Amino acid sequence: MRSRPVDQRVRIRILRAGGLVLAILMLLAQPAIMGAAHEAIELVGVGLVLACIAGRMWSILYIGGRKNCDLVTVGPYATTRNPLYFFSTVGAVGIGLMLGSFVAAAVLGLAAYLVLHATAAREAQYLRTLFGARYDDYARRTPMFWPNPSLYVEPEEASFSPGVLRRTFLDGVLFLLAFPVIEAVEHFQEAGYLPVLVSLF
Repeated sequence: MRSRPVDQRVRIRILRAGGLVLAILMLLAQPAIMGAAHEAIELVGVGLVLACIAGRMWSILYIGGRKNCDLVTVGPYATTRNPLYFFSTVGAVGIGLMLGSFVAAAVLGLAAYLVLHATAAREAQYLRTLFGARYDDYARRTPMFWPNPSLYVEPEEASFSPGVLRRTFLDGVLFLLAFPVIEAVEHFQEAGYLPVLVSLF
């Protein structure tokens, strides 16, 4: 009996709940590290979010519109079986750093990793039923989550779905939109319009 595809709604609900917790954290917490060090931490966070957006778009160029229809094993999928989830985790860490907090970066990164790693494990079971020995061979040589760049294989050509690429870009922009919101919250906290209940390192 063939198993069913993973219900992505559960993952989406969990990540939305995490976003709500993040929003509350933003309104009630303030970074303990300020000044030039704070700005540097934020810039690293922005860099990670940009890497997330670029990595997700790169991955979608290979798998967009083909998920569960074809076994993609080249490009970013040659280095990890789940580049979209890996880059999303990088983005979660980046958002934590944009808050100017190593604690927030660690918590957000770990939460994203746990949710997405569990999703990837369930998806692996389904892909095994679809592709059998081909998937087993792919899984033996390719890490499930953390990329191994030495495994990279460049395809001769690749096609992509413009609609899927556009949606992925817009999803990525949501990561970046967190930055002006975070800056606005910090401004209102400094002006005394928002309470600060805790400082985060």
